[in-house]
Amino acid sequence: MLVKTFASAVYGVQAQTITIEVNTGGPVQAGSIGYSLVGLPDNAVKEGYHRMSSAIYNLGFRLPRLKIIINLAPADIRKEGSAFDLPIALCVLGATCQIETDNIDEYVIMGELSLDGKVRPIRGALPMAMQARTEGYKGFLLPAANAEEAAVVEGIDVIPIENLSDAIDFFNIKKHISPSKANFDALRNATQSSYPFDFSEVKGQFKIKRALEIAAAGGHNVILIGPPGAGKTMLAKRLPGILPPLTLEEALETTKIYSVSGQLSEETALVKKRPFRSPHHTISDVALVGGGSHPMPGEISLAHNGVLFLDELPEFKRSVLEVMRQPMEERQVTISRAKISVDYPANFILIASMNPCPCGFYNHPEKECVCHPGTVERYLNKISGPLLDRIDLHVEVTPVSFDELAGHATETTTSKDIESRVTRARVVQKDRFVNMDGIYSNAQLDSRMVRQVCKIDDTGKTLLKTAMQKLQLSARAYDRILKVSRTIADLDKSKDINTEHLAEAIQFRNLDKASWLEGNM
Repeated sequence: MLVKTFASAVYGVQAQTITIEVNTGGPVQAGSIGYSLVGLPDNAVKEGYHRMSSAIYNLGFRLPRLKIIINLAPADIRKEGSAFDLPIALCVLGATCQIETDNIDEYVIMGELSLDGKVRPIRGALPMAMQARTEGYKGFLLPAANAEEAAVVEGIDVIPIENLSDAIDFFNIKKHISPSKANFDALRNATQSSYPFDFSEVKGQFKIKRALEIAAAGGHNVILIGPPGAGKTMLAKRLPGILPPLTLEEALETTKIYSVSGQLSEETALVKKRPFRSPHHTISDVALVGGGSHPMPGEISLAHNGVLFLDELPEFKRSVLEVMRQPMEERQVTISRAKISVDYPANFILIASMNPCPCGFYNHPEKECVCHPGTVERYLNKISGPLLDRIDLHVEVTPVSFDELAGHATETTTSKDIESRVTRARVVQKDRFVNMDGIYSNAQLDSRMVRQVCKIDDTGKTLLKTAMQKLQLSARAYDRILKVSRTIADLDKSKDINTEHLAEAIQFRNLDKASWLEGNM
């Protein structure tokens, strides 16, 4: 007897429906294996037959001594993972006439089986549910641990399964299992969870706070350079707290990535807080951008719609930093293999920090740098020009004075205050780019769009020309200055880019390596 049902496989952050066919017939010859599993399964899928057969026997069912052929289609795509256990088990039981199969082909089914029949959680439940809804399936049977995650997808019944017997009783109409429901009103109105860090806790550093406000408002990348203890990490950790709350669409995009990577918390069905990723400088290029023998999202994708913080930037391997150049421009990363190519989104704000030299005290107002001549320049040269050009805001962080630290005056501007200004500027940009697909902030503008959106008058052109010549800035830096000045104008509620907006944007390029060294030596 032939029985067919459907499962799902995730490639990148998109799911693809897999057809599972089981056919039984003909006696098993002595000394031969009673089943054949075809369709490019990996070892985890092959081993699933033993988990499935044990679960079936422990629940009081049987596997007759008939030849069983299991096909996973399309046959030219490799199937990976243990989540095919449950659909294969149900198909085998159906093909051996032990359960009803009248509507088994109306569902997508996924789940890993334990030997006693319990169903274990899977990865990628959210994109699987989205694909099942798109293709018009009636429902999605999956582990109960993943049901809340998948239930955020409207228009499809999400059936939570605790063990194999639940699924058997469901198809035999012996047990009614209510579909999981999500509180969509609560999800739509969900605000960003409060962060444990607030800008009101930072004394002084008004210029750096201003730079981070501009970065948050326009989605710009930032590099902070200064001595140890100046507050670079402290400031970076507070950046996510001034970003606008995630929209429902952004939350779904981010949740898909965490679902695929297996890092979605069991306590929540939806990522409601903007990610903040801070990998150590020993990270490999594959771990940063994604990939591997079984491609998975990297840190830059896990930071999608949030912040990627690279502390001690020159300590990262140069090859690791250079692979970021293309994703920073394209806002996505493509992982190519011989038979498959997957795309991972990577729309993040990069905030990097570094010391000005190996000892950390170059240009310090009080402490003397002990580095040998030329060491500072070699240290800064660890960051390539093309990568530095992709960072919009270069900010020098100076130590906070004793008077500011010991003073009793408190900073009255909170992260919530800054967030309100940032959100207002983002609304302006959203209205501006309403007819531009995929553009949501000033930082995403390409050169052609910059010419349309960031127009300046003759006085501004003269100022910018002088700055370009003096600082020897590249053409990419020219575009960065215009985009940053557009963001400053948005924060200032100005329709036009004025000279003061340009002047402020130019000062955030003063860490261009050559000019910065010349000005401080």
